[in-house]
Amino acid sequence: MNRTHVIKEIDEILQQYCNDCFLKKHFRKAYSKTYAHQFCINQCTVGSSLREKGKELVNTEEAGLDP
Repeated sequence: MNRTHVIKEIDEILQQYCNDCFLKKHFRKAYSKTYAHQFCINQCTVGSSLREKGKELVNTEEAGLDP
């Protein structure tokens, strides 16, 4: 899998799940932007899939599979 493909997958996930996320909006309003961001990264299932895609991206760069 090349770098461009992984970036496209990440973009699709962000557009599909994160752009209109109710929890993200709620936590930003009720607590703070930082709190909402930490929730997304550490507790959200979409955030965990984004972390996995990020690891794939790093692995493609380390392997020299850049397009």
